[in-house]
Amino acid sequence: MQRHIKQILVLEKLADSPWTRKVVSRFRAPVRTVTDPHTVYELIQGRSDPIGAAKEILFLTENNGAFFRKCPGTREYICCDYKILHIGTFCTMDCSYCILQSYFHPPVLQLFLNVDDMLNELDTVFQENKTYRIGTGEYTDSLIWDQCLDLAPLLVERFASQSRSILELKTKTVHVDQLIGLKHNRKTILAWSLNTPAVIKGQERRTASLSARIAAAGRCAQNGYPLAFHFDPLVLYDNCEVEYDQVIQDLFTAVSPSDVVWISLGSFRFMPTLKAIIQKRFGRSDIVYGEFIPGMDGKMRYFKPLRKKLYQRVVASIRDIAPDVLVYFCMEDADIWRYAIGFSPEEKGGLGHMLDESARKHCGLKH
Repeated sequence: MQRHIKQILVLEKLADSPWTRKVVSRFRAPVRTVTDPHTVYELIQGRSDPIGAAKEILFLTENNGAFFRKCPGTREYICCDYKILHIGTFCTMDCSYCILQSYFHPPVLQLFLNVDDMLNELDTVFQENKTYRIGTGEYTDSLIWDQCLDLAPLLVERFASQSRSILELKTKTVHVDQLIGLKHNRKTILAWSLNTPAVIKGQERRTASLSARIAAAGRCAQNGYPLAFHFDPLVLYDNCEVEYDQVIQDLFTAVSPSDVVWISLGSFRFMPTLKAIIQKRFGRSDIVYGEFIPGMDGKMRYFKPLRKKLYQRVVASIRDIAPDVLVYFCMEDADIWRYAIGFSPEEKGGLGHMLDESARKHCGLKH
C-alpha cells in the first residue's frame, strides 16, 4: 500500500497533529501542507486517468460531518439496517467493479485524522444502549491504512469495552498482525470479501489472493475473533458456479462454520455511469458485457432468472457444509429470498433482526 502513494497532502490545521506525524513517518512520499481541500482536485484534473491518479495522492484531513451514519441502502430492495463509521474515502486497491469510482466526483483518497472526535461520537452511540452493527468498510477498506495509522486496534479495544454493538472490519487485505493478541471480547467481527481466483486476478488489482485472505481469516479465528464473509459481487461467467463451489470448499477447509456470524451474497450491479469508467480503465475486462437490465434502484443488474440460478447454487453449496450459518442477500427483493433461501426476512422479523440475533449468538451482545 505505501509504495503506491506518490504524494501526501496535509490540511494545514492538522500539520502538528500526532496522528499526522504517525502517518507521515511511515511513508517515503513527499509531503505538502495545504489550506484548500480542493487542491487535491487540481492535482488530478486533466490526467488521462484521474481515478488512478487519485489513488496515488493521500489527503490527510478531517471529517466535518457525522462519523456515525446509516448505510446508503435503497427502499426498493431489502436493507440490513447497517451503520457506518466513516473513517475515510476511496482505496489504494483497484477493483474494476468498485462503485466508488463513480460514487465520488471525483474520488479522493482521504484519511480522517480528527480521531478524537470520532471516538467521542462513538462513545455517545454506545450510551444509547442499542444494538448496532457498525462497519468501517463502506467507503474504504477497513484495514487498508492500518500499517500507518493503527486505527483498527484502537477501535477493537473501544468496542471490547461495551456489550451492545459490534464492529465489522471488512477487507481484501491480510493486514491483521496488529489485531492478534488484542482483548477484543468478541465484539469485533473480521470480515473478508471473497471471490473466485479468476475474478480476483482479472478484476481486483492490488488485492490479496484468495488463499491469503482465507489463511488470514483462519488465523483470526484461532485468536478468538468471530468471522464474516461477503461474496459480493458474484460475477457470472462460464463455469463460475463450479468455481464458487470450490471457493466455499476452500473456505470451510480452513475455517469452522461455528466461527462464522454471517455470509452475504450480492450479484454484480452498477450505476450506468460506471460502465464507461470500467471500459476505459479496465479495457480487458468483460464484466460489463453480461445480460443486464435496469433494476428498481436504477442500477444495472443481471437478468433476474440468471441471478436466481446462481444464488440458489451458492446457497446450496454453503448449506451443504455449513447449514447453520446465516446467509443473507445484500440489496435483493423478497422474490429472490424465497426462491434461493426459502423465506422472506419479513417472516423472521426482518433482516436487521436476523443479523442482530446472529451477532448476539456469536458475539455475546446483550439485548
